[in-house]
Amino acid sequence: MAPDLNYPDKASEFGFFTAPSMALYKPQGNGPFPALVLHHQCGGLRNPSGTFQNLSMLEWAKTAVKRGYVALVVDSLGPRSVDTVCFGVKGGVNFMRGARDALLAAAHLAKLDYVDKQRIAHAGYSWGAMVSLALSGKTWADALGDGTRFAAAVSFYPGCMTITPASGRAYELINPDVDKPLLVLMGELDNETPPGDCVPKLEAIKSAGGPVEWHLYAQTTHCWDCKNLNNFTKVDVRNNRVTYRYSSEVTENSEQRMFTFLEKAMAQKP
Repeated sequence: MAPDLNYPDKASEFGFFTAPSMALYKPQGNGPFPALVLHHQCGGLRNPSGTFQNLSMLEWAKTAVKRGYVALVVDSLGPRSVDTVCFGVKGGVNFMRGARDALLAAAHLAKLDYVDKQRIAHAGYSWGAMVSLALSGKTWADALGDGTRFAAAVSFYPGCMTITPASGRAYELINPDVDKPLLVLMGELDNETPPGDCVPKLEAIKSAGGPVEWHLYAQTTHCWDCKNLNNFTKVDVRNNRVTYRYSSEVTENSEQRMFTFLEKAMAQKP
């Protein structure tokens, strides 16, 4: 329903005027480095008018590089002239399209000689976090990719609700077939993607032996890392009025949890 993306071959550099866009960044040196595919929230990386820029995704890319990771920031919306998928599918961009974008991004990274092909992970945020959930299981990855799998995934404030499209049957984003290490980070006060939808499903997967971990941040809302959206209020797709509260403390803690998890899940073999 939407064309595949063209991923950058050349690494970009961070500068004072760097704006969030689909881009590839790398640490200094020849590697091979672990790599991280970063996948945005439902509003994408920027709006068409340029009045909003998703600076949180740019900050996560900078953080990844400082931590010694190659970072590929994916833009599932902009190249397809889609402004938002916060209120449902638009321009053919649904969760399946996002999952294929991520898998093709992983395959692209695996072709780069400075990337460690065995240590490519996915980090998703809200909409992108729901892609993380889906790709941690075999069903979605086998159906939508070319055999490439992520070694691990980190899912920031995802929605675990059942998706009911306008036509066709309902489906789940997280399924019992999770077989890749998955870390889910959630906020207690998140009423846009409530953790109560996720925890019972995660508990069931863990009880069955699935490699899932999660953490619930007390007194924390959706989009806790979105500094330039602090105090932003909207009515979401389920008619809930939500307000985002940026937290530097939770952002720093979630950074630490993510990279500690990835270092363990993708431990370099001797």
